[in-house]
Amino acid sequence: MTTDHLFIVTGGPGSGKSSLIAALASAGHATMPEAGRAIIQDQVAIGGDALPWADRAAFADLMLGWELRSHREARAIAGPVILDRGIPDVIGYRTLCGLPVPDPLRRAAELYRYNRRVFIAPHWPAIFAQDAERKQSPEEAAATARAMERAYADCGYELVALPLAPVAERAAFVAATIAAAGIARRT
Repeated sequence: MTTDHLFIVTGGPGSGKSSLIAALASAGHATMPEAGRAIIQDQVAIGGDALPWADRAAFADLMLGWELRSHREARAIAGPVILDRGIPDVIGYRTLCGLPVPDPLRRAAELYRYNRRVFIAPHWPAIFAQDAERKQSPEEAAATARAMERAYADCGYELVALPLAPVAERAAFVAATIAAAGIARRT
């Protein structure tokens, strides 16, 4: 199973990942959305408790299901696909929360791979903001970024730090890095 065309953008909350991915999508790149925000919105809408402030383990389980489905869908797309987080993010989240990392999650991270180069959005206090779904403090956001770095490094990925720069500059950086990897963009 070839997955070199799957590129992850990860990092802590409020570090500009979603804005970057939206800009890349607007420029014609194939993208896959983040699990966390959508799961939170769905759980709030249905009165569920699989939320990071209620049942973190259930939230992590829903994220894993989302990431497995995203991986499957992205594999079927020709050319590079940029994913807002991936399976190792679930490992990082569980570790950050002090939850055990179950063997099936570790196995998923081994089986369902991405391009070896993973983009990490460093914690960026100048743009960090809380909202209805992002309730973490700046300190928690920075800790999350570190947890994601560790999770991806432990899974054997090479981390590529995104520049602390405007969205357009970040998007150009990602596009150039993907082009340098020799992965043809879909037309």
